Amino acid sequence: MQHRRQLPWRETTHPYPIWLSEIMLQQTRVAQGLPYFLKFMEAFPTVADMANAPEEKVLHLWQGLGYYSRARNLHATAKEVTFNMNGKFPKSFSGLLKLKGVGDYTAAAIASIAYGEAVPVVDGNVYRVLSRVFGIETDISSSGAKKEFTALAASLLPPGQASNFNQAMMEFGALQCVPKNPDCTICIFNQTCVAYNTGRVNQLPVKLKKQKVTDRFFNYLIIKDANGRTLVNRRGDKGIWHGLYEFPLLETPAALSKEETVVLIQSFKNLGFTPKNISIINTEPVIHKLSHQKQHIWFWEVITDTELPEAVEKEHLKTIPLPIVLHNFATEYWP
Repeated sequence: MQHRRQLPWRETTHPYPIWLSEIMLQQTRVAQGLPYFLKFMEAFPTVADMANAPEEKVLHLWQGLGYYSRARNLHATAKEVTFNMNGKFPKSFSGLLKLKGVGDYTAAAIASIAYGEAVPVVDGNVYRVLSRVFGIETDISSSGAKKEFTALAASLLPPGQASNFNQAMMEFGALQCVPKNPDCTICIFNQTCVAYNTGRVNQLPVKLKKQKVTDRFFNYLIIKDANGRTLVNRRGDKGIWHGLYEFPLLETPAALSKEETVVLIQSFKNLGFTPKNISIINTEPVIHKLSHQKQHIWFWEVITDTELPEAVEKEHLKTIPLPIVLHNFATEYWP
């Protein structure tokens, strides 16, 4: 383990920081997740601190990390552990699986690292290492792949060394057996690695299933009332951004011309006022890519002489959770 990265959650066996880091690092690179981990640990030194915080604060700190369901599950689990489990995380793989947002991988990581339970961790890094070293051509997105790779990883676990083995496998995949152009000439397995010795490093692991990406077209209205304040709405209980705030939104099935969009905004009954002036802020759309959708976003400035009691000062936007694309816009628009 002398080559492992020095990471704060690796310096402890306490389940709270291990759990927090594993939730954060789901579909997130360590370099991106580390500042968030430190920020969360400063704001919530214990699981009880997180449980007692409003969800809005948790979402605000999470802003920019994406996949916001992770943050909502994080908060729900913190409350479950604090209020229903006397502040103690379950001490077994099976018990950890009962926590919201904790799947096989996360439960195995916590159980092996915090408690030394002999359960293998199988994530994208482990899939890659095992498929290459053993020459496994099973499609890792197929229904049987998880069972096959978990069984293989379990057979390799050295007695009493689950924590070190699992962390070593994840580190090896992250640092040496990387997805593209790994330096196999310095790899300790290059004498026995099937992929390297058969010229299939770039073909393994096999992943055939691709997620369909949907194009969506958003027009956000930056409404300025008679007092120079603006409107924001809190999203409801559906969608990837539920619980976050956003500007009033008009979504269209396709991109419209500037003239068509102005007419649409003028007829938007939910405004509750007659716009004095409408102007486009960005003529080229901001492109925001998610795993399952590609958003084409335009921002429109809508001026009214009406005083809107529900409008907020621009400084208020710094205190509430916004999707990162809206946060970035607001930061640039109101420097």
